[in-house]
Amino acid sequence: MTVEALIIFLLIGAIAGWLAGQVVKGHGFGLVGNIVVGIVGAFLAGWLLPRLGLNLGLSGILGEIIFAAVGAIILLFLIGLIKRA
Repeated sequence: MTVEALIIFLLIGAIAGWLAGQVVKGHGFGLVGNIVVGIVGAFLAGWLLPRLGLNLGLSGILGEIIFAAVGAIILLFLIGLIKRA
């Protein structure tokens, strides 16, 4: 992985995590936490959405951000459920 690819990967994770934190109020984790939530959310979306038969049909960086944000929103929702239990 090149340095440029790593920087883009981290930026997409940070933006996706920030977007998810805005959608799911009260679950912002700061810059590093948002990057982690965005990256884990992207993996979650990559695993879960195809199994549910959902294909967002998006391409490019904007598509990757939206895809990762959807996964991060699901992740934050699950974290919220666990915290309530």
